[in-house]
Amino acid sequence: MRSRPESPAVAPPERPDGGSGALAAPADEPADGGRDQAAVGSESSGSDTAPPVAAAEEPAGGPRPGRWQRFTRTARAAAPSSAVAAVSGLGLAAAFPPYDVWPLSVVSVAAFALVVRGRTARQGAWLGFAFGLPFFCWLLIWLRVVGLDATFGLSAIESGFFVLMGAGMAVTWRLPGAPLWGACLWVAQEWARDRVPFGGFPWGRLAFANTASPYTPLAALGGAPLVTFAVALTGGLLAWAAWRLWRARGRFDLVAVAATAGAGALVAAGFAVPVPTDADDTVDIAVVQGNVQKPGMDFLGRPMMILDNHVNATLDLAADVRAGRKAKPDLVIWPENSSDLDPYRNPEARARIEQAVAAIDVPILVGALVEGPDETHVQNQGIVWDPRTGPGASYTKQHPVPFGEYVPFRAQLSKVISRLDRVPRDFWHGTETGVLQVGPARLGDVICFEVAYDGVVRDTVNAGARALIVQTNNATYGRTGQPEQQLAMSRLRAVEHGRAVVTAATSGISAVVAPDGTVEQRADEFTQEVLTARLPLRDGTTVADRVGAAPEWTISIVGLLAWLAVAILDRRARNGQKGQA
Repeated sequence: MRSRPESPAVAPPERPDGGSGALAAPADEPADGGRDQAAVGSESSGSDTAPPVAAAEEPAGGPRPGRWQRFTRTARAAAPSSAVAAVSGLGLAAAFPPYDVWPLSVVSVAAFALVVRGRTARQGAWLGFAFGLPFFCWLLIWLRVVGLDATFGLSAIESGFFVLMGAGMAVTWRLPGAPLWGACLWVAQEWARDRVPFGGFPWGRLAFANTASPYTPLAALGGAPLVTFAVALTGGLLAWAAWRLWRARGRFDLVAVAATAGAGALVAAGFAVPVPTDADDTVDIAVVQGNVQKPGMDFLGRPMMILDNHVNATLDLAADVRAGRKAKPDLVIWPENSSDLDPYRNPEARARIEQAVAAIDVPILVGALVEGPDETHVQNQGIVWDPRTGPGASYTKQHPVPFGEYVPFRAQLSKVISRLDRVPRDFWHGTETGVLQVGPARLGDVICFEVAYDGVVRDTVNAGARALIVQTNNATYGRTGQPEQQLAMSRLRAVEHGRAVVTAATSGISAVVAPDGTVEQRADEFTQEVLTARLPLRDGTTVADRVGAAPEWTISIVGLLAWLAVAILDRRARNGQKGQA
């Protein structure tokens, strides 16, 4: 998007050669904006225009440079700002688990806001890509288990959303209140990634880097989108203050002080938000992490091995209960895929599960792969197995993972990607929420990656879940950082919904998270462990539960309207120039 608005508040001056220059300084800044490019590592000619990122300026006279000369000139001009964007993206990745340096989420947002200030839409788009690609490549490095090409491919797709965000942030810097519009566009970018393509991929949201930070309690008011908004607005305000102070050259700047104070207020705001934790009731649970034979793509081993691990760990628990070494739980939770065979159709698998249920004499929530409604599908289910009535209520995963649990465009892609043969049958999409009565407790089951999706978890809580269970199988990505990233999401969901969250994993990380987001117990990866806990059950709902997706939609629309406003002003400016001509 290239534009030439009608006033210095929204438009760049024309270049002497008749082309359009970079974006002019915002209305509250004098026309010395070119110096900010030096502040973020770009070259500056001393004028009020930013150096090109997407296209090099042509000489006023003489022969037109060749294509290679223009490319190298553009690359040299873009290199400093691109490097700043790339380093900022890597810094944001380090804010997430397993590193957990959450302040880097604010610093990285601030650095990116500075680097796109004064740019054109095209330049901002490129810088968004330069930021997003290294960010996702590092954040999703756990996909190397599948292949580095998978890591790079998914990272490139996800970076496309940062391209759009970078373009929008660049042009909305020209409006008063630029940090606000930038924060709204951060939320809009995450809103889009949460939904497309193929149902979206929400990994890498700013909120998921702030599951144990001062911003976390804000999730109880507006969910993950409000946390993202607060972090992005803090970074934008700090960027604004830094620019104003650099420009002031040591002089007092009231706007910079106000922006800094606003950033501080946002950090402190979370401390004023009450996080409900009082229990209406409790239930004693046991979480069985049976372990797998080895990490990686071939974690299953021979048939029955994983099921035997979970049965044997449960039999040991039952022996401890009979001996008085442990208290008898009210229910037992097994992870996703704890039965690697369909217990409805495989007599041996069914017999082993019933042996474990009879020994512990309480219901077990079993994770199993079962036959689908037709021969081309399977279902990923959580099944309530009662010691007297056998298998009962079940939950089918609503949001299977594309290319992991089903293959879009299978007929076409399987011809060129042989690894898709590892997913021989597509997983069936469930249509009901996972509220299950497991013994005395009404629990909400979400399976694996579903914990990343706002709507799936929120609908489960609003349907009556008094605590949340995340059945997961992270054995493929063991010791890669992915289990830590998923556990962080459970911590945010606990605060967002005021519910205890139990993560049951085949190989780890199994954990018990209190309603305030505190991890009370945690099993190590690739160990066989049984966690026992008294789980608080709650009936009350948070503000986030009641308002649903309204904050996310509202904030996103505000950001897009700000971008639209610039486009309208640009169009009017162009029409005005044509009329004068």
